[in-house]
Amino acid sequence: MDVLKSIASIAASGMRAQGERLKIVSENVANAESTGTTPGADPYRRKTVSFGTMVDQQTGDAEVRVTEIGQDRSDFRVRYDPASPAADAQGYVKLPNVNPILEMSNMREASRSYEANINMLETGRKMEEQIVDLLK
Repeated sequence: MDVLKSIASIAASGMRAQGERLKIVSENVANAESTGTTPGADPYRRKTVSFGTMVDQQTGDAEVRVTEIGQDRSDFRVRYDPASPAADAQGYVKLPNVNPILEMSNMREASRSYEANINMLETGRKMEEQIVDLLK
């Protein structure tokens, strides 16, 4: 039955990691059009998520974890909007380096990975039920 506990532990770690990724993606999307509040100020900078494998010291299972929440250092977009309070002396406003299409792609990928982990957890549960039935 230790194998089944490992399946649950690994699936849960994947679900936690993808859940964190979904939070970051939603934050990026929510701030896709935000600007600074003062002339020439930098807007929101897109966040990124990095994953890594960590070994659970108690079980020895290799689990996925979020190892870093970083920032995308690519250039900001600019838009000519001299009426904005965030416009610089030339009338340009810096916009976040968030690409909504990329974020939607990341959201879909994270959702699919989350679903795959749920399916793995469900398969492990069914295996456990079958083992119990065989032992009766």
